[in-house]
Amino acid sequence: MSKMFTDLRQIALNGPTMGTRWSALFPAPAGFDPAPVQTALQAAVREVDAQMSTWNPASDLMRLNAAPTGEWVAVPARLMAVLRLGLKIGRASNGAFDIGMGDAVAAWGFGPNAATPGHIRAAMSAHRAAAHAVLDLDAAGRARKHAPITLDLNGIAKGYGVDRLAEVLTDFGLTSALVGIDGEMRALGLRPDGTPWTIAVEAPDRTRRAPHSILALQDAAVATSGDYRHWINVQGRRLSHTMHPTKAAPLLAPPASVTVIAQTCAEADAWATALMVLGADDGATLARQCGLDALFLLRDTTDRIRTVAVGRMFSQAAKGWGAQSGREAGKYSPL
Repeated sequence: MSKMFTDLRQIALNGPTMGTRWSALFPAPAGFDPAPVQTALQAAVREVDAQMSTWNPASDLMRLNAAPTGEWVAVPARLMAVLRLGLKIGRASNGAFDIGMGDAVAAWGFGPNAATPGHIRAAMSAHRAAAHAVLDLDAAGRARKHAPITLDLNGIAKGYGVDRLAEVLTDFGLTSALVGIDGEMRALGLRPDGTPWTIAVEAPDRTRRAPHSILALQDAAVATSGDYRHWINVQGRRLSHTMHPTKAAPLLAPPASVTVIAQTCAEADAWATALMVLGADDGATLARQCGLDALFLLRDTTDRIRTVAVGRMFSQAAKGWGAQSGREAGKYSPL
């Protein structure tokens, strides 16, 4: 074992963001001061929250939501980047991912306020058009709504926050790291011993946290959308937080979870939501068409889980460890 390897120590940092916590794990040489990194990481996620939160009425996103229809609004560059990506994936998913569901999310009680029947009825009866059809973005960094719409970036902002954590570490010259926010993760490089970073795909269990399977990643990101963490109880039925874009209501029979691997966590986050909306059949078809790596976990009437795997990353034949760069950024191992 080389002296360079033995001189490295593992540094674990974390802090609050978006109602949960961010984390960063990376090797650094002896004597490395993590304090400036901690400060920069916290500032990065604070900026994302300040620009994209629907819980903060003063955020740049809420300022855009409050602007009159037809008025151009200047938005900061990072928010513009997320809006552009959200609209791109909205088009690619035929509207299954829609950043214009803010009124429905709030009406059903998944925002700062409790659900109300009146707001639910209003959201479900409103004439709806996909965000990519009614939101214009220009090269000058401005956005304009040409129909009433309430934007919500909860299906992509957390993933983008993970990407910002990775960018900060890269700016500090750190090329080996694992960063995450509440289970959305991104791996940079390999661990000091040359092995990929290992990440658990969580079992869709409402009562406990346990791994369903293990991923080994290098230079890739992973995000999961599921029905088992954020839900409401309506007339004895649990409804997950993921909204059906045309019905403006929670999905009635979604997969238990969908996990997507992509180059960035924002992409993985948005696509996991889109495939959750589409379900295993249509979602798997679109994932294949788009060249996505996706894992659908489906719950039967007895709560047993079966899987639908799309892409080489989630091939059942991919056993053991090892990783490659680029699209084939790791291995998947069912437990």
